[in-house]
Amino acid sequence: MSVSGDEEQIEKTIAEDIVVTKYKMAADIVNRVCKKIIERCVAGASVRELCKTADNEVLEETSKVFKKEKDLKKGIAFPTCISVNNCICHFSPLNTDPDYILQDDDLVKVDFGAHVDGFIAVVAHSLVVGASKEKPSTGKKS
Repeated sequence: MSVSGDEEQIEKTIAEDIVVTKYKMAADIVNRVCKKIIERCVAGASVRELCKTADNEVLEETSKVFKKEKDLKKGIAFPTCISVNNCICHFSPLNTDPDYILQDDDLVKVDFGAHVDGFIAVVAHSLVVGASKEKPSTGKKS
């Protein structure tokens, strides 16, 4: 229990069904958006545009849940980062930064998160651009 001023607030835990529901909703949203972004990680794709697309998708999807609760906050918990090759993590280019265009054989790491009422789900995925079952990745990037 945390106390702020004269009010007492009881901290919510996963023992409450609504908390688990909110975590699951956030997780479902990031998993759906991640699948869409993975499909768009192809040669010629702009990293900046992929980041914007994922963030917009998260905002759109979170706006669809708990519509009746106007004061409930929801949306982006962790902005989309798409790191390529030797950039280890957390690359989310600004409009003023140089863009990177994906190429075949680039190692791409996608990472972002959403929240529903402060209950966060984060997703991450790595892939090699152009790799498939028919054309598997070989070498160091495998």
